[in-house]
Amino acid sequence: MPKMKTHSGAAKRFKVTKSGKVKRAKAYKSHILTKKTSKRKRNLRKPGYLCKQDAKNIRQLIPYK
Repeated sequence: MPKMKTHSGAAKRFKVTKSGKVKRAKAYKSHILTKKTSKRKRNLRKPGYLCKQDAKNIRQLIPYK
């Protein structure tokens, strides 16, 4: 069988951690930041993790990461 191709869009957005969780960036951090509190913006910097069901699908898109 030939190698699977990595989905380049998914590869840019997700990373797989050593424990196998799929890490993602949080939304709502790109613009209109003046009305958001410092606490809210600070918490948006922290990584989010996908739920088990979504992570399974994303892992198929990034098989070699």
